[in-house]
Amino acid sequence: DGAAVGTRGGSEGGKAKKHILCVNTYQMVLLLMFNTREKVTYEEMRVEILIPDRELTRSLQPLSVGKSSQRILVKTPKTKEIEASHTFAVNEAFTSAFHRVKIQQASARLGEAEPERNETRKKVDEDRKHEIEACIVRIMKSRKQLNHNQLVTEVVEQLNKRFQPSPLVIKKRIEGLIEREYMKRSDHDRKLYVYLA
Repeated sequence: DGAAVGTRGGSEGGKAKKHILCVNTYQMVLLLMFNTREKVTYEEMRVEILIPDRELTRSLQPLSVGKSSQRILVKTPKTKEIEASHTFAVNEAFTSAFHRVKIQQASARLGEAEPERNETRKKVDEDRKHEIEACIVRIMKSRKQLNHNQLVTEVVEQLNKRFQPSPLVIKKRIEGLIEREYMKRSDHDRKLYVYLA
């Protein structure tokens, strides 16, 4: 990612202004198609470039329907949706105050299907599970003994900058650490946890 493609923008005093476009590799390949022709349909791009539909749409969106200051391509018809019959051409009126123009990338979430979103969520939850456990162990190692509410509060305070852990998940992680003998419940107070070295 981060390929640069040269383009000419609106003219300043009759002289064409050049820009460097910072785009991802798919976008660079799409833009290079316009070196040999005036207009290209979505279907032609799909057939010639052979990238998955989702990636093609994600690459085209910022170039044609994204921020107006970054529309390198003109799409016909002028709708937000992209379909096989839609045509793209270079935006001859494109201009920017910047010599280097960074094209924003379409969010992965837009094109992410439900199973992929669930898979991503599972991975994030798994990573967070380890982070919560590490935080609990750090706190208990320094404090030796702590009651449940204090421990949950400290974990939330420490992880708050990164993500908002739910007390229910923290409780599950505490149970997991008790099972694996990193800590135990106090013999005389079930709400009090004791760190095991």
